[in-house]
Amino acid sequence: MRSRKAKGLMLWCICLVALAACATTSQQPMAALTPVDLGRFMGDWYVIASIPTALETKAYNAVESYALNPDGTIATTFTFNKGGFSGPLQRHTPRGFVRPGSGNAVWGMRFIWPIKAEYIVAHVDNAYTETIIGRSNRDYVWIMARTPVIAEDRYQSLLQRVQALGYDIAKLNRVPQQPR
Repeated sequence: MRSRKAKGLMLWCICLVALAACATTSQQPMAALTPVDLGRFMGDWYVIASIPTALETKAYNAVESYALNPDGTIATTFTFNKGGFSGPLQRHTPRGFVRPGSGNAVWGMRFIWPIKAEYIVAHVDNAYTETIIGRSNRDYVWIMARTPVIAEDRYQSLLQRVQALGYDIAKLNRVPQQPR
């Protein structure tokens, strides 16, 4: 019988292979927001809504945390409870690699060597309190904020931005968040 950790790793591998298989697109590349102030972008971001990867389905309390490493890479910690607020805590630690010349807005997110999934900072507000992360394939998208709950008018505004990026917003799922 496989351990829970081995099953989780296998699921990550499947997700990454699926992301890599979607590496080409007939759509226009997504415009990245430039420049992104990495220092201000670092810290905790609550996932408010997403078109989730297979790994993220049934995620509750999803939080993506970033820390800038001395070598310029980004230490990332993604945590969530699986299946409910009291569900088992899942923790994943990919590493982000900022693409040179992208104004810090395009990253390669590596979950398993050597694959780096595309990660585009498509929007961040002036106060660095809300962001939209997308991909040129328009297959996955994340709306995130510095707080676990945002006002409905802000959410609707972010949905409009996601739609303007070329996504089918009917595929978006709100991520249940319980203030901590």
